[in-house]
Amino acid sequence: MPLMTGEQYIESLRRLKTRVYMFGEQVENWVDHPIIRPSINSVAMTYDLAQDPEYADLMTAKSSLTGKTINRFTHLHQSTDDLIRKVKMQRLLGQKTGACFQRCVGMDAFNAVFSTTYELDEAKGTKYHENFVKFLEMIQDEDLVVDGAMTDPKGDRGKAPHAQPDKDLFLRIVERRPDGIVVRGAKAHQTGAVNSHWHLIMPTIAMREADADYAVSFACPSDAEGLFMVYGRQSCDTRKLEDPCSVDVGNSRFGGQEALVVFDDVFIPNEYVFMAGEYEFAGMMVERFAGYHRQSYGGCKVGVGDVVIGAAALAAEYNGAEKASHIKDKLIEMTHLNETLFCCGIACSAEGHPTKAGNYQIDLLLANVCKQNVTRFPYEIVRLAED
Repeated sequence: MPLMTGEQYIESLRRLKTRVYMFGEQVENWVDHPIIRPSINSVAMTYDLAQDPEYADLMTAKSSLTGKTINRFTHLHQSTDDLIRKVKMQRLLGQKTGACFQRCVGMDAFNAVFSTTYELDEAKGTKYHENFVKFLEMIQDEDLVVDGAMTDPKGDRGKAPHAQPDKDLFLRIVERRPDGIVVRGAKAHQTGAVNSHWHLIMPTIAMREADADYAVSFACPSDAEGLFMVYGRQSCDTRKLEDPCSVDVGNSRFGGQEALVVFDDVFIPNEYVFMAGEYEFAGMMVERFAGYHRQSYGGCKVGVGDVVIGAAALAAEYNGAEKASHIKDKLIEMTHLNETLFCCGIACSAEGHPTKAGNYQIDLLLANVCKQNVTRFPYEIVRLAED
């Protein structure tokens, strides 16, 4: 099918029977809920920009699996140029929304699972890579949003998954059937989970043999039987229930969201299983996903930074203070910090290399440097903007 528009994406969510809970109650019409809808609008922007010829070079790509034109968010990186375009695309969307647009985790998960399953099959003689390729072809053809899910509740961080007093603090396999597996547990703080059509699950840490049941990767639809989502609260989220014209609601058109995704004995058919006990490869999948996602921060956070810097400059102009030297110094420092973040995203991309599977992996060290800077620079940019 052709690439979806933003409106078609929103309508596709209405067809799902996703179970969403907020304030202790199930939300029946979560697509139009005023707290949730801004985050859906952000995802819709990833579709609408892909329809715009001006941005087609960044927003779309040629599938390495089918040869068709696809949304870049479903793409397997084929070169360092692809990795660089990914970062530039994320900066563009940060500029357009001033918020999180939620599809990065799925894109990063695709690339991590693709290369890991290839090497897993090579070592173990399994068919996980074949399963994953078929799954991704479907996602590309239908232009769907996928939540890449890694983080578990974890419990006592000093104990391995199998040693936790509550065995469900890490997502695990509780039953193995001839036609699939049954999983139980949760994935916490999942960006864009409610707004996704599917979920791509990965282990959260490197594991040993005793944790084999926790070394699991699979895909499942958002409305799978036994899957529930608890919407993540934010400090000022109820302001979105107020008049959208109020100056106190902030960015009322766009926003991000996350959720606790609970798996209450969910059945996963074999065709959607990409790891089921091969604990030796859990660490590889985690490391590769983390590297891609740290690269992502060099784009999305920079785009939002552009919005903050522009707003600060405009506020200075409105107040007649734009020529003051200390104001100029602050704007220069904000720009310096923001562009340094961008440099890290571009650098780890330019230093990327091909995996055995054929897709490209970023330079992990430089991606980690990007993440370290993201833990500091955006906060300093906002402090300077407030000043």
